[in-house]
Amino acid sequence: MKTLNILAKRKYFYIFSGTLMVLSVVALSVWGLKYGLDFTGGTLMEMRSDNGDMGSDIDDIKSALQEAGIQGAIITPTQNNSVLIRYADANDEKNQEVSGKLKEKFPEAQNTRLDYIGPSISSELKQKAVWALALAIVCIALYIAYAFRKVSRPVESWKYGIGAIVALVHDVLITVGIFAVLGHFLNIEIDSSFIAALLTILGFSVHDTIVVYDRTRENLLKSSGEKFDEVVNRSLNETMARSINTSLTVLITLLAILVFGGESVRNFTLALLIGIFFGTYSSIFVASALMVDWWKWDKK
Repeated sequence: MKTLNILAKRKYFYIFSGTLMVLSVVALSVWGLKYGLDFTGGTLMEMRSDNGDMGSDIDDIKSALQEAGIQGAIITPTQNNSVLIRYADANDEKNQEVSGKLKEKFPEAQNTRLDYIGPSISSELKQKAVWALALAIVCIALYIAYAFRKVSRPVESWKYGIGAIVALVHDVLITVGIFAVLGHFLNIEIDSSFIAALLTILGFSVHDTIVVYDRTRENLLKSSGEKFDEVVNRSLNETMARSINTSLTVLITLLAILVFGGESVRNFTLALLIGIFFGTYSSIFVASALMVDWWKWDKK
């Protein structure tokens, strides 16, 4: 089988990844993320009708909410003849008034869900989310540095950890940037499940990166006279099919969940789809290429 010279094209991978990362930073700076109730506080109400699809009567729902004094509500139709209504007000009297106005418009409608999140809980959740992501990244870097401690030539073991961190930041930043765009144009919100998706992406991405790094370590221990970039390129060729096939089976499953799953898991699944796709890409085309360039820089 012919060996592909993957590393020879690494500058194009850098340009592609760098462009996406810059665009993600711009999107976050200009639009930011559209936070759901878990982060902002407020009420999530689900109204369901067995006699018709409430999702086709958005204007009547908005009219009922305005009569109850609710402005800026987000109304999302679901697949089970119901709608999810999100609004910032969060007290029992207001919720009863909203429910009453909706039942005046839709006498057959039933209130099947009512969630309330206070602002103090949402503020604490933001802090814990940032700490969880930061702690996960640091622990992953330390573990990789320890795992590769016996391979200190020609690149020190701790540099493998730094390469993995760059790939992780690449995956998370692009995923978050895409959700900033989706939030601005499609009103897609993030909630606590989005943080769980980011942590899952970290684990999956570093798994693929370690597969490539581990094959590089094995080949380094067996190689004699082969240059570092040649060893890395051979390792990429040996592991690329495995990485792509593994990720593809996961992506097919996630795509099925995205299409046929419920509203409650849709954003979580979408985040995983994006993150795992770019996680596979960065493990093959970014993480190892960084190690080669670091080695060449040290030689100079």
